[in-house]
Amino acid sequence: MTDKSGAPLRVGLIGYGLAGSVFHAPLIAATEGLVLDTVVTSNPERQAQARAAYSDVAAGGALRCAASPDELWERADDLDLIVIASPNKTHVPLATAALKAGLPVVVDKPVAGTAAEARELAALADERGLLLSVFQNRRWDNDFLTLQKLLADGELGEIQRFESRFERWRPQLKGGWRESGNPEEIGGLLYDLGSHVVDQALTLFGPAAAVYAESDVRRVGAQADDDTFIAITHVSGVRSHLYVSATTAQLGPRFRVLGSQAGYVKYGLDPQEAALRDGRRPVPGERWGAEGESMWGRVGSGESPLTGGGRPVPTIDGDYPAYYAAVAAALRDGAPNPVPATQAAAALDVLEAARRSADQQVTVTL
Repeated sequence: MTDKSGAPLRVGLIGYGLAGSVFHAPLIAATEGLVLDTVVTSNPERQAQARAAYSDVAAGGALRCAASPDELWERADDLDLIVIASPNKTHVPLATAALKAGLPVVVDKPVAGTAAEARELAALADERGLLLSVFQNRRWDNDFLTLQKLLADGELGEIQRFESRFERWRPQLKGGWRESGNPEEIGGLLYDLGSHVVDQALTLFGPAAAVYAESDVRRVGAQADDDTFIAITHVSGVRSHLYVSATTAQLGPRFRVLGSQAGYVKYGLDPQEAALRDGRRPVPGERWGAEGESMWGRVGSGESPLTGGGRPVPTIDGDYPAYYAAVAAALRDGAPNPVPATQAAAALDVLEAARRSADQQVTVTL
């Protein structure tokens, strides 16, 4: 599906919790060629918040709010894209309904609870000739973009091991479906933060050949995994060691990448999420996603970066806005889908294998 009319593409956003309000709505509103037309939430307070935040973005008038996704399907001819930022268990049924209504779809990660469901959605989108894209925003993290350039330039030599950590210190439960032990909720860190680190590993080093995992529920009262380790042996021979945790009292490096010539070590999280949470917004033409020199990673060999080893490498600015710019280009001009659902399905293959590995204490061959 391509649109060459030149009019802004009208977006219906389903969900205005953390994902919808902090990530999707601001990025949609900041993207040239997209306009936030309707926000779906049954919560009156969230409706008021959305109207206050985006009172002047909708084409031809104020932002619309709807209590149910059904209102979007009834207005399908008035919309050009549906973005699904609702709880994980709703992703598949809502994406299916949107595609059957003839609407292209962006789905927050994880796109589904299983790889089979993701592939079924991808097949439905192909059958209808519609875009189905998965919001894997951390492909546009500053450290990930920097690492991609280091790899492309061959600065580390042949990669042997990739260590990636998405660790937090949250000893107290926050509550809500993300921490639920009910399998229908698709909660827990394996599918939450694990979706990010696995997607990054596969994007960098290719498909997985084998998966081993350890997954624990450590906090008092917790029901879903909150401390998980995933080891991937890639077909390429690279080994990825991935850590996601809410119980890490001392945080490790975000990346430690070891090659035959040198290694790259980077501490700290990309600043874009914190900026969006603080209410800052990307503005076209203004710098976004930058971090200070004190946070730059280091490349070297033979000595720890914490004792001065290696040389500092300027971190490329993070660029979450690039995702929705690519979505707009795909819809408008037929440009490539930035994150096809088939790629998300490959990550789900790994997540499912990790769950099986942790449960059965085995290494799973894919």
